[in-house]
Parts: sequence; C-alpha cells; structure tokens
Amino acid sequence: MTGRPRIPELLREPAFRRYWSGQTISSLGDQITLLVIPLIAVSALHADAAQMGYLAAAGYLPYLLLSLHAGGWADRYGRRRRVMIATDLGRAAVLLTVPLAWAAGVLTLVQLYLVVLAVGALSVFFNVCNPPLFVALVPADQYLRGNALINGSRAATYVAGPGLGGLLVQLLAAPLTLVLDALSFAASALFLHRISPAEPPPAEAGRGSAGEGLRWIRHSPVMRAALLGTATVNLFTFVIGALFVLYATRELGFSAGLLGSVLAAAAVGTLIGAALTGRLAARIGVGPAFLFGLVLFPAPLLLVPLAGGPVTTAAALLFGAEFLSGIGVMVLDISAGTIFAACIPDALRSRVFGAYQAVNYGVRPLGSLLGGLLGSTLGLRPALWIAAVGAVASALWVVFSPIPHLRELPGQDGTADPEDPACQGERVEHAA
Repeated sequence: MTGRPRIPELLREPAFRRYWSGQTISSLGDQITLLVIPLIAVSALHADAAQMGYLAAAGYLPYLLLSLHAGGWADRYGRRRRVMIATDLGRAAVLLTVPLAWAAGVLTLVQLYLVVLAVGALSVFFNVCNPPLFVALVPADQYLRGNALINGSRAATYVAGPGLGGLLVQLLAAPLTLVLDALSFAASALFLHRISPAEPPPAEAGRGSAGEGLRWIRHSPVMRAALLGTATVNLFTFVIGALFVLYATRELGFSAGLLGSVLAAAAVGTLIGAALTGRLAARIGVGPAFLFGLVLFPAPLLLVPLAGGPVTTAAALLFGAEFLSGIGVMVLDISAGTIFAACIPDALRSRVFGAYQAVNYGVRPLGSLLGGLLGSTLGLRPALWIAAVGAVASALWVVFSPIPHLRELPGQDGTADPEDPACQGERVEHAA
C-alpha cells in the first residue's frame, strides 16, 4: 500500500509553518556564511593565522558581553516578534556592506571584524526573543515535536549549507555569496511579519533585572544542572575543535578531501538524531533523553585521540566519532529545548535564555584558547585525551540532579506550568 508522506501536525498550522520556514531559510544562509566569511578573509584579504583567530573570537564576543542585558531588555520591551524582524533586516543590511565594499575595492579586515561583531550582536537579540515566540506559537503538549522540527531542519542545513556555499563560491566571488545570506535574513523577516502570536506581556522594570535570569537558574535545580553540564561539555569539545584539523592532518596524515568527508559525518548524524529524538524521549522520558544526549555527544570523541595506525583505520574511527557525536548533540539540543520551554516562566523567558546563552557561549572561546595552550605544552594527543575525558565527565553534573527523573514534563496535558514539581526538582515518574 502506498500513500503520501504524512505532514506533521504542527506544519499544518500556518503560523508555525511560517515561523519554521523562516528559521530554516535563515539557518541555511548562516551555514553558507560560516564557510564564506573565513574564505573572504583568507582569499580576498590574505589574513594570517592570528587575524583568523581574531575573526573567530569576534563572532562569540557579543554573546559574552550582551546576552544578559539583551535578555533583560527583551523581557521589559515585550514585542519580541518586532525585535526579531528588526534584527533580521539589520543583519541583512550589515552583510550587504561586504559585497558592496568588495565591488568598490575598499573591503578591509577591519570592516570584516565589524561586520562579524554587528551580526553577532544582532543575533544575540534575535536569540533571546526566540524562545518566548516559540512558546507563543506551539501548544505546550507539542514542545518536543516543535523542537524536533526546528532542529531537524537546522540539521539538514548543516548537511546542505557547506556544500552549497562551496559551490556558490566557485560560481561567484566569495563576497557576492553573502548576498544570499542577506536574502535569507530578509525572507526570515517576511515570514515573521506574516504571523501574529499572542506574546507574553512585558515584564516590569526593576533593579538588577539583567541578572535575574542567572539568579533564577541558580535557584532552579533543573536549569542549574543543565547549564553546568552543557557549559562543561562545550568547553571541552571546543578544546577538541581547536586541535582537530591540525591533529587529523599532521598526526594522522589526512588529506583535505578525507578530512571533509569525516567532518560531513557529523552533519549526517545530526539529521538522524533529529529524526530519532522524539521517539526516544517518548520512550524513556525527556530528562533521561537529555542525559543520554549529554553522554552520547562527547563519548564517541574518545575515539579521536585513540585513532592511529593506517589512514583507513584512523579515518574509520574518526568517522564513527563524528557521526555518533552528531546524533548525540541533536538529542541533547532537542530535549534541552523542550525542558526549557516547559520550565522557564514566561515573565523571565528572555532573561533566563540570555543568562544561559552568556555562559554556554562564553565558554566556547575559552575552550579554543585552552586547546591551543594544552596542545602547545602537552602535545596534540595528550590534550585531546584530557578534553575528551573532561567532556564525558560533564554528565556528572546531571546524573545527580533531578533531570534523570523528568519523565513527564508540565505541558503533557496541554498546559505548561513552571511551578510544577517536575521543574522544581521533585521526582516525577513516567505514567504507565
């Protein structure tokens, strides 16, 4: 018997479908830009290694400096959809300055740094406004499915984006390729303009509101453990990321083509992880799925320093590490997004996400710096062993927390309640 593929229930809702479409198109543009911006720096502006490091750091600096204040401002302002539209259009305009300056022959590295900083700053405001809009669009009992759809399409862009970006760079000059990312932001703004969800009301202004998100996380056993676990795993996986290319090419003798194939395995893994997470969480519970993802994400990376011998053997180990790690990161992201949607109060949602983002993104450049320090002082393989073991140990923050007991979250009956015992750390078992 044959039949047409079943369209997910949420995608039959026009408002969510438009929101999801905008997120997907924008994510594809982001993946193209992640490849193209460094290519512009290297090919058009002849950046050296130190300058490339500054460019990478510029992308993360706004998350560290602005997230707390952006979250507080977004909760007080309240009109999150308007902010997201404005930041989409702002990012499109900023990116367009690069091909315009290149065409005029005046593009410089300083401008590229400023563009990356500006796009990062606008992304911070977009990101802190996004969780309240998601909750306004998605029924509480559909949080898991909604997160799976958003992350599933994001995983698809991980697969398609770099290849499409490389093809476009071959067909066009690298700076001109940024026009497509600018168009993707414009498309996201258009889709957001076409929805009108009932957003949570603005929060009251008060002293210390910027730090309220951190205080709430500190007093929530679930969110505190989640932040400690994900920040720790990010710190150590960014140590590995800083050393991976050098290790694969210098120690293992990988060619550029073989290295690209190994890295592509992670993108394929994220697609599979996005497809499996909903069923996994339904079977074992969303809290255990979070813990499983926090283990499955870093554990395969133990194969990286273990790799050696013939190139084919080493490649098989690294292929398996990247593929399984890609599955794990998607299980972690989807289950985390579901827990956060159910447990964070509407009045604090942007502030809590901003605080979480400040820490979770802030450790990433620190991990890269630590990777360089460990690799240069201890050697590549010992540094990778330390990082892989440290990343796996991040699960200890969660093992002894209430998260493994979160089988049924508030919202399973259709109404989210952050005061539910599940979100307060009390043991809640899966209903038979």
